[in-house]
Amino acid sequence: MLVFKLLILALIVGASSAIGILFSKKYANRENEIRQMKAALNMFATKIKFTYEPIPSLFMEIANKIGGNVGNIFLVSANSMKEKPAGEAWESALITVNNSFTKEDVGVLKSLGKLLGQTDVEGQISEIEAVNEFLNAQLENASEERRKNEKMYRTLGIVTGLTIAIILI
Repeated sequence: MLVFKLLILALIVGASSAIGILFSKKYANRENEIRQMKAALNMFATKIKFTYEPIPSLFMEIANKIGGNVGNIFLVSANSMKEKPAGEAWESALITVNNSFTKEDVGVLKSLGKLLGQTDVEGQISEIEAVNEFLNAQLENASEERRKNEKMYRTLGIVTGLTIAIILI
């Protein structure tokens, strides 16, 4: 009976710790995805400047190189461009692909879609640079939030589990 009780208490502590770690992961994921998006947009700007390839093929190439949620955004967007204009495909991909971006991040990334395929190369490059500047600020913000909240959620999960275990003893 005592072994069974200790096993259940250990499961409670383990489960609450895991929940705390899962909550803390979203901050690290957001920071990582912003970095990946910056890299992808820099690749995109370079490719449209020098290769003059169509946007869907560029997006496919970026999706293959980047991977993860950000790569999926480019992949879904490239596949959607067969039926929709580039801007609409980009916006719908940002919404449908599961990612760790905040609403503010998605809002600015959507603004890139308004000019996607609508302006000349220089106009698109300037819009990508503007979005990249915003992402620099968001990256700083994400790093600060991660430092502040990641440890808190991990500790909170462990402390909650221990508290429940102590109450049940």
